[in-house]
Amino acid sequence: MLREARVLGSSGVDEVMRTLGGRAKAAAREIALAPAPTKTAALHAMAAHVRAAGSDILAANAEDVAEGKRHGLTGSFLDRLTLTPARLEAMAAAVEEIADLPDPIGRVLASWERPNGLKFERVATPLGVIGIIYESRPNVTADAGALCLKSGNAAILRGGSDSFRSSTAIVAALKRGIAEAGLDPDVIQLVPTRDRAAVGLMLTGLDGAIDVIVPRGGKSLVARVQAEARVPVFAHLEGICHIYVHAAADLAMAREIVVNAKLRRTGVCGAVETLLVDRAVVDTHLRPILSDLMGRGCEIRGDAEVVECVAGTVAATEADWSTEYLDAILSVRIVDGLDQAIAHIETYGSHHTDAILTEDPTAAEAFLAHVDSAIVLWNASTQFADGGEFGFGGEIGIATGKMHARGPVGVEQLCSFNYRVRGTGQTRP
Repeated sequence: MLREARVLGSSGVDEVMRTLGGRAKAAAREIALAPAPTKTAALHAMAAHVRAAGSDILAANAEDVAEGKRHGLTGSFLDRLTLTPARLEAMAAAVEEIADLPDPIGRVLASWERPNGLKFERVATPLGVIGIIYESRPNVTADAGALCLKSGNAAILRGGSDSFRSSTAIVAALKRGIAEAGLDPDVIQLVPTRDRAAVGLMLTGLDGAIDVIVPRGGKSLVARVQAEARVPVFAHLEGICHIYVHAAADLAMAREIVVNAKLRRTGVCGAVETLLVDRAVVDTHLRPILSDLMGRGCEIRGDAEVVECVAGTVAATEADWSTEYLDAILSVRIVDGLDQAIAHIETYGSHHTDAILTEDPTAAEAFLAHVDSAIVLWNASTQFADGGEFGFGGEIGIATGKMHARGPVGVEQLCSFNYRVRGTGQTRP
C-alpha cells in the first residue's frame, strides 16, 4: 500500500511531485500504444482486486469517516465520503462497465480525399497525462483511474485529505490489477501526501508532464484550479440545477421527480437546488410538491408568493437563487411562463443541469433549445447528471465549459485527435 510522504518541506514535496510526473509521462507513452484487449484485461483485473481488497478499503474508509466526524464535517460531506459494501460493489461494477466499453483510441472520426489524391483521416488519440484533483468521494479514485486507462491516458490523482486512507487503499488494489495485466502500474498514481503544495505543483503542469487538469469538488477548489492552472482545465464551478414545472406538467410525475431530484442524494452536483413553478399551476401543483418535500425534512426557501401560499416555508434571499446547497434545502419561485423560467435559469444558473416537466412537446423542445446548459432534460430527474447513467461507464466529472468536453467527461471526452495524411508522392505547387 502507498504510504503518505510526511513532513517533506517544500523542496521534498517538489521532488516527489516531479518524480511522479516523470513516471506518469513514461507510463502514458506505454498505455497510449497498449492494445485494446490488454487494457480491457487490466480493467477487469482492477475490478477484481477492488473486490478482493474490500475489507481493507472499508476499514481505511471507516478511519477517514471517524476522522471527518471528529473534525465536524457536515452530513452531506460525510455521505459523499462514506463507503459501504454496496457502494464498494458499485465501484467495482463501474470499472467493469468501463472495461466493456468500445475502445475510444484509434477511432476514425472523419475521413476524406482531396482532388490531388491525398487521403485525410482525423483519428482519436489519448490526451496524455491527466491530473485529477478531487474532494471527499473515494469512488472517484476508481472511476477516474479506470476512465483514464481505458482512454489510453496516465492519471495523477490528488484525492481529498479527508479520503486519503480510502484512496490509498483503492489505488493499491488498482495497481495490482494493472500489474497483473502486464502494464506499468505507474499509469495510475496517487499523490502520496496531503500537503496542499502538491496541488499548486500540479497546476503548474509538473514541467510539462500534465496535459489536462480535471477538478472535482467544491466551489473554492474549482475556482482555485481555474485561476491558477497553466494547463487546460475541464471543470464546472457549481451545480445550481433547476426544475421548471410547466403549466402542462403532470402532477403525479412532478411530485415524484422533484422529490427524487432534491432528496435522492442531496450532496451530488446534479441535485436540484431551485424549483420554478408556473403560475398557471400554483393552485394545483405547488402545495402537493412542497408538502412532499417538507414531509421528508426539506427546508423550503420561497419567494413572497410561495411563503404566502404554503405554511412552513421561509423567505428566500437574493443569494438563495445562486446557492448550491448540497443539502436538504430548496429555493422555490413562481414564474410567469416559459420565457421567465428560462430567463431565471440564464441569470442564476451555472450551465450544469436543468429540467422541464411538461406534457407539451412544443414547450419542452423550446426549453431544450434555449437553455444553455451542459445537460438539459425533459420529464426526468436532474440526478441523471452522471456519466454512468449516460452509458459512459462512469465519469471524471461534469464539464460546463464549451470547449472540447461538455457534460459528463467519459472515455471519449478524454481523447484528443490528430490528422493522418497518406499520399503517393504529392508535392505542393
